[in-house]
This record gives sequence, C-alpha cells and structure tokens, in this order.
Amino acid sequence: MRIIACGLLAGALAGCGGGTAAVEGVDVQALAQMREILSKEPRLPDGFSPRREQAWRPPFTAADRNCRAVLDAAGGRAPARALTAQAAASYQGDELGEQVGVGLARYAGSEAEGHIAELSRALEACRAVRAGSGTHLRTTILPIRDVADEAVGGELRGQLNGYPYTLDVVLARSGDTLVSLVHTSMAEVDPQRTRQLLDAVVRMATA
Repeated sequence: MRIIACGLLAGALAGCGGGTAAVEGVDVQALAQMREILSKEPRLPDGFSPRREQAWRPPFTAADRNCRAVLDAAGGRAPARALTAQAAASYQGDELGEQVGVGLARYAGSEAEGHIAELSRALEACRAVRAGSGTHLRTTILPIRDVADEAVGGELRGQLNGYPYTLDVVLARSGDTLVSLVHTSMAEVDPQRTRQLLDAVVRMATA
C-alpha cells in the first residue's frame, strides 16, 4: 500500500520514496475518494465531455514562479506542505481549444488556509506570463464570491504562440480541501461558464 500511495501522489509529498514521515501522512481513503470523484461522470455544464482525461498541463512554461505556483495546482502539483491526498483531471469543452483542468488537494490541520493565502498572494504577483516570442498573457484579478469558504481567481489573456488565448484560473478552499480550476479557450472565455464549472467542481469535491 505504501508504494501505491506514493505513486498516486506522483512525488508531491516530499520524501515519498524514502522517509516514513511523509508516507504516514498519506490518507489512502481520501486519495481513493478523490480519484473516484474525478473518474465518475461529473455534472459539468453543457458542452463539456464527461470523459476524464489526463491532468491539465499548461501549453507554456511560465518563467515567473508565482504564475507557476498558481497554475500547478490545477495540474495535480499542489503545494506539498502537509498534503495528505490529491488528484487531478481534465475535460474537453466544445469551443475551440476549450478545456477545464481540475485539481483537488487535501491537507492536514489548517494548512489549506495557509496555502490558499499563499496562492492568493502569488496570483496578485503574477502580472504577466511570457514564454518565447509568441506567448504573452496579462493577468486580471477576478472577483469570486459565495464559493466554498473562500476563493480567488484571475484571467490570463493575450497570445499563445501568436494566437488568441484566454485562461481563467480559480482557487477555492472548502474546509481542508483546496480546489483548483483552469478554464481555457482559443477564443473568449465566458466568465459565467467558468463560474458554472467552479460550482460544479466544488459540489463534486464536497459531496
């Protein structure tokens, strides 16, 4: 079971292959529950495939560590301190380049509160993303209200390899669980659709 738990966390827990302290912190039951939540057909808004795909990966490498930290959580690479379980998946939408990436991470004690506070500061500091000559996205903070215990969000808009690209990112905390979501499109991203996705994902995580 120790080997399985370490593999599922994909190295997110420091010392997963070695010391026993990190492994003892793995909540195998929570891990299985998260994977089931993302594997069964989710009730996403119309136009999204219910078929789970691999964890989302940004189509660019952000040089800024704050931007990387904010985007990593939705791809299954949430902050590692006190992490006990995490899972991630993505689902395709029906618009050009539309995709939603979902990350769930559970923490011991009150660490989820500390992590979302840190990620909120990172989002504020992520002014723009530059990657090569054809990728430049500027960040705008989005107001997120009445979601879980607390939530923050932002929109990254500009050019991806010379083509129009928009990415909404939202981080929400529900108790000891951090919910991370990205909603991408090669056209405009509908903020209402992002909110519908967020509500659906939070319901999935807290059911």
